[in-house]
This record gives sequence, structure tokens and C-alpha cells, in this order.
Amino acid sequence: MIIKKFQGKTENDAIEAAKKEMGNNIVTMNVRSVKRKGILRFFLKDLVEVTVALEEENEKYKPIKKEEKKETIPVVPVRRAVPEEVKGERRDNTLLEEKLDNLHSLLEQQLQKPEEEKVEEEEEEKPPSEFEKLMKLLYNTMLDNEVDEKYANQIIDEMEKSAKPNMPFDYALTNVYQKMVLKFGKPEGISPAENGTKVIFFIGPTGVGKTTTIAKLASFYIVDEKKKVALITSDTYRIAAAEQLRTYAGILEVPFRVVYSPEEIQQSLGVFSGYDYIFIDTSGHSYQNEEQKQSMSRIVHSIDGEVETEVYLVLSATTKYKDLLKIVDAYSEITEFKLIFTKLDETSSLGNLLNIKLYTGTALSYITCGQNVPDDFNVFSPQDAVRQLLGGKN
Repeated sequence: MIIKKFQGKTENDAIEAAKKEMGNNIVTMNVRSVKRKGILRFFLKDLVEVTVALEEENEKYKPIKKEEKKETIPVVPVRRAVPEEVKGERRDNTLLEEKLDNLHSLLEQQLQKPEEEKVEEEEEEKPPSEFEKLMKLLYNTMLDNEVDEKYANQIIDEMEKSAKPNMPFDYALTNVYQKMVLKFGKPEGISPAENGTKVIFFIGPTGVGKTTTIAKLASFYIVDEKKKVALITSDTYRIAAAEQLRTYAGILEVPFRVVYSPEEIQQSLGVFSGYDYIFIDTSGHSYQNEEQKQSMSRIVHSIDGEVETEVYLVLSATTKYKDLLKIVDAYSEITEFKLIFTKLDETSSLGNLLNIKLYTGTALSYITCGQNVPDDFNVFSPQDAVRQLLGGKN
């Protein structure tokens, strides 16, 4: 893994410099302001420094030399993309040691527990090293957070392959953190159409919070991004869902329509041709109902080739992993999609976010954590999720 820092007058300047040197596959790990040096620093604006990572094949652990310490300071979580008004108070960007302080302390305490408090192990001639104890503890912590055993084993195996004798504790902890952040990848949210209107379909099972999620996103793009948004529902099975979205449309003062067929969605394109986005709520259905799946497919593909579209599969973080697998398999037969997870406030285990990300290979986009519109939603943060999966506090 290559980790480097780049500076520029703006964040975009720094990222462009990073891409020019390292390519487009970089992952932004941290963004912070840095003071200029020299006597003129009081008269000039601060620079923006970004820390980026690029994972290499067959990477090997390299000991940190004293003179290199300045360039290998552990990274910190990336700044969220959602404005203050939407996501609430922004966390301060600090060094990774500070961000993982509570996790570091937790791990050290457990490593130093008396033998009678530890899980009994078979006696071996050679006692396990501190690194082996750390890997076992991280593995068990991931399982406790409902990371699938297959993926937990993959992460530990990758760490063991790159490990060297007497690897420093801090380096091992930082390394596994960075690897997991890279596994989550960059969050991919709604992007504007290259030309004209973009239509956004929201699909998913009944009861996961699609309608409320649409209201939160619409509020953000209308109020904060100053975009023109129209709301449509094709959920004619549940009158309450249509009325709920109609109410939100009235509060936001945006147009609202109920459609009963793919043809009516096509007609709506002409009515809302001057809008930036059209958000379409769809009815939830059972992944076992073939007729409903066919109906959903006709809705989602009703305007293929006419305008740009994106599809977001909305899932609840409280759903059992086995059921999530069946749900994503069923919707994968209908269309490609990005992921939104809801109800994070109703669970303490985020393992399913990593499980489904690795199982589908698709991007995680947004999370929601309550019923308040528009406050309880955010762009997905890989850094926050990894800290929680490794036993740290969010």
C-alpha cells in the first residue's frame, strides 16, 4: 500500500496532483488544512492537504525508519461530503492515533488480561506472539460485529501474509484499518446528468424506509444544492406510502405525481423536462414473487435510452444476513444498483454493510439513522464503519 500526501490551494488541486502522480485508483483517506511556512504565512490562506492511499499487489511490510516518520503518520478518516446543515456537527479531523485511541486502549487492555480471563486455548510449546494475539482479537471482534466468517478470514489472511516478525502493534492496527477502508471503497452518491434531467429509482423491500429516505435526499438537493427536484411514486399498493410522499412534496414545495404504468413514467419526462432530478419511489415486493419482480423490471427499464438513470437499492441494516443475500440476488436479476442502508440507529452491528458490499461488489452511497427529515441521513463513511467494526466507538 502506498500512502502519500499532496498539498494545493484547494482540495481539488491537491487531489488532481495526487491523480497525476499515482493514477485514478487512489482512495482519499484524509483532508485537512495546513498552515503555510515563512513570514508571509499570516497574509496567505491555509493550504489544503490530502492523504491518499493506493493498494499495490504483493505489498510487503517495510519497517519505519526514524527519518521517514514524518511521511508515514497514520491516516485519519476522510471528511464527509454532506454539509453541516444536513449531517449536524462535523467531527474534527485528527491523527489516526487519536481517532483509534479508544480502540487501541481496548485492544491493549484485552491483550494484558490475566490468563484466567482469556479464552482457553490449547497449550502450545511456543506461546503466541503479540501480533498473533492481536489478529485473533481483531478476528473475534469482527465476528462479534457480524462480519461474515469468510470475509473476516480474508482480512486476517491478508494481514498475516504481509506481516513481518516483531511488527509494531500500532503499524499492524493501522494497516488492518486501512485495508478495510479500501475494501469498502469510495461512496458513490447521486450525480447530475451530463445533459438534461436524471431519473433516480429507489427500489427495495417493504418497510425499509424508502419513502422517508427519498424525502431526506430530496430535501438535501433542494435546500442545500439548489436543484429542481420532482417526486413520483409508482407504489399504488400502499395508499399510505403515496400520501406520505405527497405530504413531503407539499412541505418542500415540489411537484408530485402518482403513476400507474411504465407509459405514465415516460409521459412524466415531458412534464418535468426542465428539472435536474426526478426521484421515483417504487413499491416494495417479496423477492420470492416472480410476478412482482417482472412488474418492477418494467418500471425500472421503462425509460432506458431516453434519459440518464440511476437505481438505488434501499436495505435495512437490521435485516438478517441470509435474507439480505436473497434480496440482493433477486434485485440483481432486475437491474444494476447502488446501495443505501437504513436504520443504523436500530443496530449495534455493522457487519452486514461490509458483507453486502463485498458480496455484490457495488458501491455504498448513503446511510440513514432515524426518522427525522432531513437530518438523519449522511453519505456513507468507510472510516466510521471500520472503526466500529474493529471495536472502536463511532
